Amino acid sequence: MPTVELTRFRVEPERVTELLESRPAMLADFRADRAGFLGARLVRLPDDEWLDIVTWGSPEDFAASRAKGANLPGIAAFFAAIASLVSSEEGDEPETGDVER
Repeated sequence: MPTVELTRFRVEPERVTELLESRPAMLADFRADRAGFLGARLVRLPDDEWLDIVTWGSPEDFAASRAKGANLPGIAAFFAAIASLVSSEEGDEPETGDVER
């Protein structure tokens, strides 16, 4: 069953462009280096907050990715634009037909 990572974080307004410009390289690094990476969606929220919704093939894939941290330049650049972490959660994505892959 896929696992969904929900990470909410703050980005200073003057670093939003940096965050958005670093996103494609971060995703490319995830595709190249992270087994089980299925996709991601970035959502802008009020008050300089963002929500990153990342889908992994399994909880083990997510745990392995988390252990690697910002090990590649694209990932490190994206993380560098983040001012602070608000919350991080994970959950299972039941097969309901809601999500198209």
